[in-house]
Amino acid sequence: MRTPSERPRELTLRALAVGSALGVCFAASSVYLGLKVGITVSASIPIAVLSITAFRRLGHSTLLENNIVQTAGSAGESIAAGVAFTLPALLLMGFELDLARTTLVALLGGTLGVLMMIPLRRGLIVRERDHLPYPEGTACAQVLLAGERGGMSAHTVFAGLGAGGAFGLLGGLGRFWGDVASWALPIALPGATFAIETNPALLGVGYVVGTRTALVMLGGGVLSYLVLIPAIHLFGPDLTSPLIGDGGIAVRDMTAGQVRNAFLLYVGAGAVATGGLVTLLRSLPTIWHAFRAGAASARDRADARERTDRDLPIALVVGGSLALGLAIWLAPPLGIDALPAALVVLFGFFFVTVSSRITGQIGSSSNPISGMTVATLLATCLLFAAAGRTGITYKEMALSTAALVCVAAANAGTTSQDLKTGFLVGATPRAQQLAILTGVITSALAIGSILIALDRAATTYVAQRFPDFAADPARIAAAAPGQLAFAPRDETFRGERWRVLLVRAPIDGVPVGRYLVGADDRIAFRVDPGVCGVEPEQRGADGRLEKVVPKFDAPKAQLFRLVIDGVLGGHLPWGLVLLGTAVAVTMELCGVPSLPFAVGVYIPLPTTAAVALGGLVRRTAGRRGAPDADSSPGTLFASGLVAGGALAGLAAALLQGLDVDVIGSDGVTRAVPLVSHWGLALAPRLLGDATAKELAASAAWTVTPLLGLALALGLVARRAPQRE
Repeated sequence: MRTPSERPRELTLRALAVGSALGVCFAASSVYLGLKVGITVSASIPIAVLSITAFRRLGHSTLLENNIVQTAGSAGESIAAGVAFTLPALLLMGFELDLARTTLVALLGGTLGVLMMIPLRRGLIVRERDHLPYPEGTACAQVLLAGERGGMSAHTVFAGLGAGGAFGLLGGLGRFWGDVASWALPIALPGATFAIETNPALLGVGYVVGTRTALVMLGGGVLSYLVLIPAIHLFGPDLTSPLIGDGGIAVRDMTAGQVRNAFLLYVGAGAVATGGLVTLLRSLPTIWHAFRAGAASARDRADARERTDRDLPIALVVGGSLALGLAIWLAPPLGIDALPAALVVLFGFFFVTVSSRITGQIGSSSNPISGMTVATLLATCLLFAAAGRTGITYKEMALSTAALVCVAAANAGTTSQDLKTGFLVGATPRAQQLAILTGVITSALAIGSILIALDRAATTYVAQRFPDFAADPARIAAAAPGQLAFAPRDETFRGERWRVLLVRAPIDGVPVGRYLVGADDRIAFRVDPGVCGVEPEQRGADGRLEKVVPKFDAPKAQLFRLVIDGVLGGHLPWGLVLLGTAVAVTMELCGVPSLPFAVGVYIPLPTTAAVALGGLVRRTAGRRGAPDADSSPGTLFASGLVAGGALAGLAAALLQGLDVDVIGSDGVTRAVPLVSHWGLALAPRLLGDATAKELAASAAWTVTPLLGLALALGLVARRAPQRE
């Protein structure tokens, strides 16, 4: 630990550069995880370990320089979580996911979170140091101190990173095994299946979040796939549902995925909304106490004389917060007027205080950011409804308001963890505050592009016709304000230019969504987004299957859309939503935490099964006496799996979305996926098409590599921490 009188090298250009680069990498993995399962994990400890190793190769570094790296890098994970949780809801409401809006939400919200945390530092970090442990910040300080003594090696994180990346690339691009291992259960329940996704990032997530949370999530998936789906098959085999899709298909002919898309999405969303509200209500005493303590510490300020007690000037904090509120109001891409801009500042300060204190008690990975965002969204929507602001454009405005508060609260929790680490190692708070602001800027510039790229890579086009609807000028003019609009840019699909019609409220049998419209003003295709989409298959005009891509469910975004539509739109199947509410309440009465269970109900069973496998590995390792700390070998290896697997998944998704023009034997030019065209799908080349297809369809072959990776994680977790 450095004393206040020491002046070691701290805020250096190379520390900011390395921290920003690592922050962008972990931001990318956090966007992937946030869209996939609605969960992110803290990146501070892995970044600290990677920093120590990087600087050992680049030259000697100081303890405080490594602390600056992890401080700058941690911003990427937190603001990525806030963006990935909220903004995909725009796609569900018929709006576009544009780069300018995404970047501004990340930049302005992240900066607001840092500035509003600064006046709380003394009260929460210093004065309450004996009552608020900030577990992840304390563990990160231990890692940094051990690294300075030469007792910490990053090879465990690198091993996890390499294993997760290699596994993801071999499966996702090499196609040596399938994405999901699935079994139809030999019981008298139609539609009952069990499946597990071969994703190393999910295995790592399950280990990090712990056995209880992982198994509770699995319980929700079991309820959906082994209880609700068979019940729908048994009691309504002739039922059809126009709620999301598959409106012309009877339940008896639906797959488990189609039943989930048509019915269970709303059940799960109702359960998630109720679980979020229960979590918020349970936290109200803590929230009120945190707000009072934070407000008191903000009033009680004195000029710091020592280096270790020197913050950015309070005038900059106040002036900067007001300037951010003005920028939020005036920025055209956000579409926010004076009232929601004021709400962002008001709710922002309240929930920044709450987030910082709760993080001090349970850590940033367990911080109930979604519950705070639901509260913000509910309050905003209720205020809008009271003021008569119930039009379509106000849905967009309400979501942008909640997204900014979500990013601010998430980044405030991470900032407070970083300041706790700095307090323990003798860092300069001002230097840390400048470092995390730098990390916010660099990560915000990348997050929007990553999110949009993932959405486009998994987008599919579904041929669809609506004979009673024509997108002619007269019909658009007769629609309600904002109900119909053409996107500012046309889109090229199959060599033709199409106008993109945005439908933001159902009209003439056309559901909400994006559509391609031809020169005859008729809809030809529905654009099913990669995020929150429900149509993984894309077929040609002759019915031939062109591609199958996994969609990103984004469960938190579905939740926020549900709140907005419920309060401002009124277009919800309330019976299914209330069924989900009853499920969440039942879990609470049984003593089971409803929010993770509800997330399990919402997201697919294969995903929750992979998370549960990671949780079981942690339980097994713990029974054999393995250390169970944030800096233990198991946690470091699992963190590497999360980052490596997520980055490999990101690379696979982006490459699968790229096409090249190939001239066939018939002389016709067709767009062929780059992955298969350039031979990255190695299994068919090595084994032959027939053998490769047989192995890809084999559940036993598919699950074996994942079980091997789980075994490796367990062996690493049983090791004692290294003492070099």
